Amino acid sequence: MAERIVVTKKQFEILGVVAELGSVDVYTLSSRIGLSPEDVMRDLAELAGKNLVELTSQQAVLHELTEHGERYLNDGLPEEQALKVFRKCLNSKIGEFVECLAKNSKLTLEDANVALQILVKSNCVKVGPNSVVVLGDEVRCLELREQSAYLRSALSNLSRGTGVSAQDLETLKRRKMVVAKRKSILVVRARGDLAEMIRRGHVVPGKLLTVVLPSHYKATEGVVVKKFDLNVPPPSIRYSSTHPFMDFIKQLREILVSMGFEEVRGPHVEAEFWNFDVLFQPQDHPAREIHDTFFVLNKALVDVPTQALEVVKRVHEEGWKYTWDPSRALRLVLRTQCTAVSARTIYYRGGGEYRAFTIDRVFRPENLDAKHSMEFYQLDGIIVGKDVNFKHLLYFFKEFAAALGIKDVWFKPGYFPFTEPSVEGYIKHPVLGWVEVFPGGVFRPEVMEMLGAGGYRAVAWGIGVDRLAMWFMGIDDIRLLFAKDLDLLRSIAKKPLPYFLGTTSGRDVVVRPSPE
Repeated sequence: MAERIVVTKKQFEILGVVAELGSVDVYTLSSRIGLSPEDVMRDLAELAGKNLVELTSQQAVLHELTEHGERYLNDGLPEEQALKVFRKCLNSKIGEFVECLAKNSKLTLEDANVALQILVKSNCVKVGPNSVVVLGDEVRCLELREQSAYLRSALSNLSRGTGVSAQDLETLKRRKMVVAKRKSILVVRARGDLAEMIRRGHVVPGKLLTVVLPSHYKATEGVVVKKFDLNVPPPSIRYSSTHPFMDFIKQLREILVSMGFEEVRGPHVEAEFWNFDVLFQPQDHPAREIHDTFFVLNKALVDVPTQALEVVKRVHEEGWKYTWDPSRALRLVLRTQCTAVSARTIYYRGGGEYRAFTIDRVFRPENLDAKHSMEFYQLDGIIVGKDVNFKHLLYFFKEFAAALGIKDVWFKPGYFPFTEPSVEGYIKHPVLGWVEVFPGGVFRPEVMEMLGAGGYRAVAWGIGVDRLAMWFMGIDDIRLLFAKDLDLLRSIAKKPLPYFLGTTSGRDVVVRPSPE
């Protein structure tokens, strides 16, 4: 008969789940026995030491409730709460209806707006003349009540670790109640025929004994004595490390410096003058409106030379045929492009033969998704000279792509208010497809005149650093660049540059006339 193996009652419960499922991740295992993953880690290590289970680590996507999801789980979905009180708010204008919903429930104004949209979409309520909210179809209200209750039950199942359908999961993610996170998880597998060993009594539960007294001398049958192993090394402490995204930016700097460029800097809070006006962008251009720019209410002054104001006023009024407003040019914004730094560089340095670049953050009111963020890094640069032309820009893009190991680039004509001709360069991401990363062009003569460098030419670009990093690091979501998950950050491999600096050659870069 095989020797009996005595384990603690908690360990025996763990083995029962593992024997039933054969293989289970630590999160599912801990939820099955009503404990946290941290509470079972030591027991799993001891069971692995007794050759009862095998532990392996693997990458997996886990779904967690967001702040919205936690709130909706506790208080009810926006439409659930609205359905309880909306009749008190009928026959009022949209703004009053939303405020009434928020006042009579736990909804914020933002959630009350969401609730109104869902009620209208389901035809439970309608918006009549003069934007007055009136009752719609009563049956649709009942259907919406059932649908929202079902969706909240799916949210509850997900929070408990119970599986939900793919369709329900997509709905929860779309409504920002759930977010997917990539984590390294521990998987527990049974060794041998664990279920048969338990059935035959070869593995039995016993009492855990951490302190052995003289009275226990002859009463150790069916007892698990906690042993001390002084040969077990203490857990290692990871050394601190730089962020992989910051390492990538450092590599970009090394590439540019090796190509003869000098780094320059500029302020994050910028005057519209440097961000738009000197770049020949008219003051009624859509990009200067609130949906594309963060405006700053602070009245601090930004250096704008009086002489430059006079030149810009003349060039704008002659070129765009409108009355240019100097007070508009002095308003402050969070810079939307690092080209403002390039403009400052040319103005203060003047004409000549030089190359400069900047890598820094820019800010735009974008909708956050896999390829867009409200705050991101740009690599802007200029090559200034008497004989600089469009071919120099394309050659730079090819050399820069080669230095990063990018072998497939697609160029197409582009448009920017301050460059002509202009180009947009795309690279092929394995998941997201063709992504624009290389926009640029030749500064228009009007721009060079306003910057006091008439008679000289300059090519300029504003490379999307975050999108380049996604390709370089092998990730498919821009938000992962700023994730707080240390396991995820450690899993992002730090890749060396594919070429020795200074010896790149764009000859191996394939330029496609059109995407696949």
